[in-house]
Amino acid sequence: MITSITSTPLKQTRIADYVQLTKPRIVLLLIFTTVTAMLIAAQGAALNPLIVVSTIVGGWLAAAGASVLNQYVERDLDGQMSRTKNRPLPSGRIAPLNALLFGAGLIGWSVFVLGLWVNWLTALLALGGAIYYVLIYTLLLKRNTVLNVILGGGAGAMPVLVGWAAVTGHLAPQAFVLFAIIFFWTPPHSWALSILVDVDYERGNVPMLPVTLGAEIATWQIVWYSLLLVILTLLPLPLGMVGWAYFAAAVLLGIGLMYQALHLLDVATKSAARQMYKYSSAYLALLFLAMIVDRLLRK
Repeated sequence: MITSITSTPLKQTRIADYVQLTKPRIVLLLIFTTVTAMLIAAQGAALNPLIVVSTIVGGWLAAAGASVLNQYVERDLDGQMSRTKNRPLPSGRIAPLNALLFGAGLIGWSVFVLGLWVNWLTALLALGGAIYYVLIYTLLLKRNTVLNVILGGGAGAMPVLVGWAAVTGHLAPQAFVLFAIIFFWTPPHSWALSILVDVDYERGNVPMLPVTLGAEIATWQIVWYSLLLVILTLLPLPLGMVGWAYFAAAVLLGIGLMYQALHLLDVATKSAARQMYKYSSAYLALLFLAMIVDRLLRK
């Protein structure tokens, strides 16, 4: 009886560790952008429930698997950083081989689900996104170049292509507008975080922009990338992807983003960097939510 009582909490803890490896909050945002792209691609037509569910499941498996493999590759770096040293791998709660097999298995099941129940273009795009994140960003870019988050931004933008291809079976220019929005959102969001935890990145010898070129240059880049991002978010209206409800929301959210970026430039404090990071996190979710609301209002 004692064994059964004590083993249950241990099993629950182990499950929680594996769930933590998948970075569920980040994956949730990625799936949210995928579903948004599906609704925009459908242009008011009814979505096939099987395709929707299969795309969500397959997309979750791919994103979760990539997150696990990212932490497998970076387990030594995570152990050096105060922000990540208590993750399951650097803390020793999960063996590296188990994480490697878990992550690879999730990605393999993603390809199977998307290829069998959606289409093979969608499956290949999801696989490509996982490879982009693990091999191109994590292994090749992150520790080797100050351009890491600029060139690596495509990994987080792949889910919108997955969602578009799931509905249409092909990719259109409008899909790449959504891709570009996330691509150009990534640098200012990531650099704001880098300013906050620059000591960790410096200790880990990661050439993030604030560490390599200084916080002032990084802040100026945050301002310019934010401005370019706001301009990009206005393109869906003239391209006929959305209506005026989205456009109004994009303008208001963009004003808020520029305020946070300029405030960070003006005061140059960790507190302002934290505000920029938090606002940019909410910004992307609210922007894509505005697309969904706009699409529903236009039915």
